[in-house]
Amino acid sequence: HVQLVESGGGSVQTGGTLRISCTASGDTYCMAWFRQVPGKKREGVAMINTQIGTTYYSDLVKGRFTIAQDNAKNTVYLQMNNLRPEDTAMYYCAAEDYCGGSWDLEVNYLYWGQGTQVTVS
Repeated sequence: HVQLVESGGGSVQTGGTLRISCTASGDTYCMAWFRQVPGKKREGVAMINTQIGTTYYSDLVKGRFTIAQDNAKNTVYLQMNNLRPEDTAMYYCAAEDYCGGSWDLEVNYLYWGQGTQVTVS
């Protein structure tokens, strides 16, 4: 069983930057970031295949967010630039032992972190 621990959330002004991190207790092939605001469905933000480095992004964040990995540390980062108020959400790290199916569907991930809040004002 893999445990995921997120860190790095916080508050920032519009146009600012934040980097959030997710460290896994074991090896995983697919790691992704989702976000959720109260009353709305959790949505996929970005995903990385940690074996080959392929990345995917939501159209809402493409060009502003970058997902990257440090395999030595079993850690995935989400660098968020040019943040907007609509990026405010709880951000969750998700992981699976293999990459398959649509990357932005919650059901395709077995492991989840506890979430880290990002607030943009």
